[in-house]
Amino acid sequence: MEILWFLIAMALLVGILVPFVNRRRPGLQQVDPRSPDAANPDDYGFLRQEELDIRLPGPDQDLLDVLDVVQQTRNWQAASQLLAGTPAEGEVRWQRVQAFAGAASLELAQKPGVGGAWLRTWRAEAPKDAGGAQVHAEFLVQQAWRSSSVGEDDFRIILEEARGVCEEAALLAPGDPVPYIVELAVARGLGYPHDRFDQVWAKVIDRAPEHMGAHLAALHYWCEKWHGSREEADHFATTAAARAPQGSLLAALPLFAVHEHIPDLVLVQGFYQSAVVTKAVEGALYAVHSARPGDPMLAHVRHLLIGFLVRSERWAEAMNQLIWVDGHVGALPWTLSDDPAAEYTVYRNLAVAGYEANGGSPATLRR
Repeated sequence: MEILWFLIAMALLVGILVPFVNRRRPGLQQVDPRSPDAANPDDYGFLRQEELDIRLPGPDQDLLDVLDVVQQTRNWQAASQLLAGTPAEGEVRWQRVQAFAGAASLELAQKPGVGGAWLRTWRAEAPKDAGGAQVHAEFLVQQAWRSSSVGEDDFRIILEEARGVCEEAALLAPGDPVPYIVELAVARGLGYPHDRFDQVWAKVIDRAPEHMGAHLAALHYWCEKWHGSREEADHFATTAAARAPQGSLLAALPLFAVHEHIPDLVLVQGFYQSAVVTKAVEGALYAVHSARPGDPMLAHVRHLLIGFLVRSERWAEAMNQLIWVDGHVGALPWTLSDDPAAEYTVYRNLAVAGYEANGGSPATLRR
């Protein structure tokens, strides 16, 4: 009986993968990478897999320089100065807080007991530093998910501590939305009731009504797998998109809602060509094309678009996004993989192969 089920599973797997790779595209064939007919991403100036930076979705050289200093010298002052000079209401501050917290959390995982000691020193030597308190709160949130399972006592204890640090950080910088954005993740983990979550959310949007990172954090709470439903998440995303001013990337939020509710195994052959997916993709493309120059969340949207465009076999449009983000892969959907660089590279190779199978070449790709 086990053999029978195995054969059925294999047949289903083949039926899913083959149409994806070569559906309605007789010119697109899987070939050996060494073949002269194989598409070569190097021809487009893309970085090799081992050169891809998995820490960030896009470039932030000031952050990377400071991270190097902090991790090499254990001198937290450089991180404090960078955050002090980063506007409170913008996306960049939130991203930098996440990056510093993530670096400390990863260090601790790699070197238990000693890793991330610079953050402990920062908090001990500068307890009134708002940036340090924010990084500490986000560090605890990341530690809860990294070291414990949802619902376990340790998980709740760490998040309760994170909530206390969020309150402290909010007092140190009353107009800064970051402490409340961190608390959105605490609310998700601890299962805040809807009315309590709404109170935290109100404090966020009072301070930064167009904050894309905050909306993504809130969207997680409203998803079916946490404390909402598919309908509630869709309503939250579409409402935010409808209210978004010209140039705001919030118009792309429905695509993130669709992504959050993709089943683990897509059995419907035309799922990525469905009206729901197509509408969300078009909204995200509109958001990207009309976004304010230099919007720090652009890379996040472009990365998610690449995943959907490749699965929809919209090769040229995928390539037009790839040329903007190649080099950094610290974003959805790649970060859901144990090897984000490898996952991204597979999609990039598919995009190149599909693009060339339909007459594209490096010469025809607009930059």
